[in-house]
Amino acid sequence: MKHLTLVRHAKSSWKDPDLTDFDRPLNKRGKNDLPEMVERLYLQQIIPDLIITSGAKRALTTATAIQKRLKISEDNFVIQPEVYESCSETLLYLLQNCPDHTRHLMLIGHNPGLETLGFHLCQQHVAKFPTAAVMHIHLSIKNWQELAEGCGTIELFDYPKKHQTFPA
Repeated sequence: MKHLTLVRHAKSSWKDPDLTDFDRPLNKRGKNDLPEMVERLYLQQIIPDLIITSGAKRALTTATAIQKRLKISEDNFVIQPEVYESCSETLLYLLQNCPDHTRHLMLIGHNPGLETLGFHLCQQHVAKFPTAAVMHIHLSIKNWQELAEGCGTIELFDYPKKHQTFPA
Protein backbone atom coordinates (compact mmCIF):
# COMPACT_ATOMS: atom_id res chain seq x y z
CA MET A 1 0.00 0.00 0.00
CA LYS A 2 1.16 3.49 -0.89
CA HIS A 3 -0.02 7.03 -0.19
CA LEU A 4 0.06 10.07 -2.41
CA THR A 5 -0.59 13.61 -1.25
CA LEU A 6 -1.31 16.20 -3.92
CA VAL A 7 -0.80 19.81 -2.84
CA ARG A 8 -1.64 22.83 -4.93
CA HIS A 9 0.58 25.83 -4.22
CA ALA A 10 -0.79 28.62 -2.04
CA LYS A 11 -2.43 31.65 -3.69
CA SER A 12 -0.06 33.62 -5.90
CA SER A 13 0.24 37.26 -6.79
CA TRP A 14 -0.47 38.86 -10.17
CA LYS A 15 0.60 42.27 -8.82
CA ASP A 16 3.76 42.64 -10.91
CA PRO A 17 2.92 42.30 -14.63
CA ASP A 18 6.62 42.17 -15.51
CA LEU A 19 7.14 38.85 -13.72
CA THR A 20 6.89 35.63 -15.67
CA ASP A 21 4.29 33.11 -14.53
CA PHE A 22 7.13 30.92 -13.22
CA ASP A 23 8.42 33.73 -10.97
CA ARG A 24 5.14 34.82 -9.37
CA PRO A 25 5.37 34.87 -5.53
CA LEU A 26 2.60 34.23 -3.02
CA ASN A 27 0.14 37.03 -2.39
CA LYS A 28 -1.10 38.14 1.04
CA ARG A 29 -3.81 35.47 1.18
CA GLY A 30 -1.32 32.78 0.13
CA LYS A 31 1.10 33.87 2.84
CA ASN A 32 -1.72 33.72 5.40
CA ASP A 33 -3.14 30.36 4.24
CA LEU A 34 0.17 28.54 3.96
CA PRO A 35 1.15 28.26 7.66
CA GLU A 36 -2.35 27.06 8.59
CA MET A 37 -2.33 24.43 5.83
CA VAL A 38 1.13 23.24 6.82
CA GLU A 39 0.08 22.99 10.47
CA ARG A 40 -2.98 20.89 9.54
CA LEU A 41 -0.66 18.51 7.63
CA TYR A 42 1.52 18.24 10.73
CA LEU A 43 -1.38 17.71 13.14
CA GLN A 44 -2.90 15.02 10.92
CA GLN A 45 0.53 13.39 10.55
CA ILE A 46 0.49 13.58 6.76
CA ILE A 47 4.25 13.28 6.54
CA PRO A 48 5.72 11.99 3.28
CA ASP A 49 8.90 10.05 2.69
CA LEU A 50 9.56 12.13 -0.42
CA ILE A 51 8.46 15.57 -1.66
CA ILE A 52 8.51 16.32 -5.37
CA THR A 53 7.79 19.93 -6.27
CA SER A 54 7.56 22.27 -9.20
CA GLY A 55 10.35 24.84 -9.31
CA ALA A 56 7.94 27.74 -9.84
CA LYS A 57 8.38 30.28 -7.05
CA ARG A 58 4.86 29.88 -5.59
CA ALA A 59 5.14 26.07 -5.54
CA LEU A 60 8.67 26.10 -4.17
CA THR A 61 7.66 28.50 -1.39
CA THR A 62 4.78 26.18 -0.50
CA ALA A 63 6.99 23.08 -0.64
CA THR A 64 9.75 24.63 1.46
CA ALA A 65 7.29 25.59 4.22
CA ILE A 66 5.99 22.01 4.26
CA GLN A 67 9.50 20.54 4.23
CA LYS A 68 10.61 22.64 7.19
CA ARG A 69 7.54 21.98 9.38
CA LEU A 70 7.44 18.24 8.63
CA LYS A 71 11.23 17.97 8.97
CA ILE A 72 11.78 16.35 5.57
CA SER A 73 15.49 16.02 4.78
CA GLU A 74 17.07 17.75 1.77
CA ASP A 75 17.77 14.27 0.32
CA ASN A 76 14.02 13.65 0.19
CA PHE A 77 13.12 17.00 -1.38
CA VAL A 78 13.24 17.08 -5.16
CA ILE A 79 12.61 20.03 -7.47
CA GLN A 80 11.31 18.46 -10.67
CA PRO A 81 11.09 20.82 -13.69
CA GLU A 82 8.47 18.61 -15.40
CA VAL A 83 5.90 19.38 -12.68
CA TYR A 84 5.51 22.99 -13.86
CA GLU A 85 2.69 23.26 -16.43
CA SER A 86 2.38 19.46 -16.65
CA CYS A 87 -0.72 17.63 -17.72
CA SER A 88 -1.95 14.71 -15.63
CA GLU A 89 -0.35 12.17 -18.00
CA THR A 90 3.10 13.68 -17.45
CA LEU A 91 2.56 13.74 -13.69
CA LEU A 92 1.37 10.12 -13.74
CA TYR A 93 4.47 9.04 -15.67
CA LEU A 94 6.69 10.94 -13.23
CA LEU A 95 5.06 9.19 -10.25
CA GLN A 96 5.21 5.77 -11.90
CA ASN A 97 8.99 6.14 -12.01
CA CYS A 98 9.43 6.91 -8.31
CA PRO A 99 11.52 4.57 -6.16
CA ASP A 100 9.46 1.74 -4.68
CA HIS A 101 10.94 2.15 -1.21
CA THR A 102 8.93 5.40 -1.05
CA ARG A 103 5.70 4.59 0.79
CA HIS A 104 4.25 8.10 0.90
CA LEU A 105 4.95 10.68 -1.77
CA MET A 106 3.88 14.32 -1.78
CA LEU A 107 3.56 16.13 -5.11
CA ILE A 108 3.38 19.94 -4.98
CA GLY A 109 2.32 21.68 -8.14
CA HIS A 110 -0.34 23.36 -10.20
CA ASN A 111 -3.77 23.07 -11.72
CA PRO A 112 -5.25 21.75 -13.90
CA GLY A 113 -2.74 18.88 -13.77
CA LEU A 114 -3.21 18.04 -10.07
CA GLU A 115 -7.00 18.10 -10.20
CA THR A 116 -7.10 15.92 -13.31
CA LEU A 117 -4.57 13.49 -11.82
CA GLY A 118 -6.61 13.21 -8.61
CA PHE A 119 -9.75 12.42 -10.60
CA HIS A 120 -7.91 9.88 -12.77
CA LEU A 121 -6.52 8.03 -9.76
CA CYS A 122 -9.65 8.12 -7.59
CA GLN A 123 -12.48 8.41 -10.11
CA GLN A 124 -14.02 10.88 -7.71
CA HIS A 125 -14.62 14.42 -8.91
CA VAL A 126 -14.03 17.33 -6.56
CA ALA A 127 -15.89 20.51 -7.42
CA LYS A 128 -12.70 22.55 -7.37
CA PHE A 129 -9.04 22.07 -6.41
CA PRO A 130 -8.37 25.51 -4.89
CA THR A 131 -5.01 27.03 -4.01
CA ALA A 132 -3.39 25.52 -0.90
CA ALA A 133 -5.62 22.45 -1.26
CA VAL A 134 -4.43 19.05 -0.05
CA MET A 135 -5.72 15.76 -1.45
CA HIS A 136 -4.42 12.76 0.50
CA ILE A 137 -4.95 9.50 -1.38
CA HIS A 138 -4.68 5.87 -0.29
CA LEU A 139 -3.38 3.81 -3.21
CA SER A 140 -4.13 0.11 -3.65
CA ILE A 141 -0.74 -0.60 -5.20
CA LYS A 142 2.50 -2.24 -4.11
CA ASN A 143 4.84 -0.33 -6.42
CA TRP A 144 4.62 3.01 -8.19
CA GLN A 145 4.61 1.42 -11.65
CA GLU A 146 1.13 0.05 -10.85
CA LEU A 147 -0.25 3.58 -10.46
CA ALA A 148 -3.30 3.66 -12.74
CA GLU A 149 -6.85 4.86 -13.19
CA GLY A 150 -9.09 4.09 -10.22
CA CYS A 151 -6.39 2.71 -7.90
CA GLY A 152 -6.87 5.41 -5.28
CA THR A 153 -9.31 6.48 -2.59
CA ILE A 154 -9.41 10.02 -1.23
CA GLU A 155 -8.77 9.95 2.51
CA LEU A 156 -8.67 13.72 2.96
CA PHE A 157 -9.50 16.74 0.84
CA ASP A 158 -8.75 19.95 2.69
CA TYR A 159 -8.35 23.59 1.71
CA PRO A 160 -8.30 26.96 3.49
CA LYS A 161 -11.88 28.06 2.82
CA LYS A 162 -13.17 24.93 4.60
CA HIS A 163 -11.85 26.49 7.80
CA GLN A 164 -13.05 30.03 7.36
CA THR A 165 -15.36 31.36 10.02
CA PHE A 166 -17.80 34.04 9.08
CA PRO A 167 -19.06 36.65 11.51
CA ALA A 168 -22.68 36.25 12.59
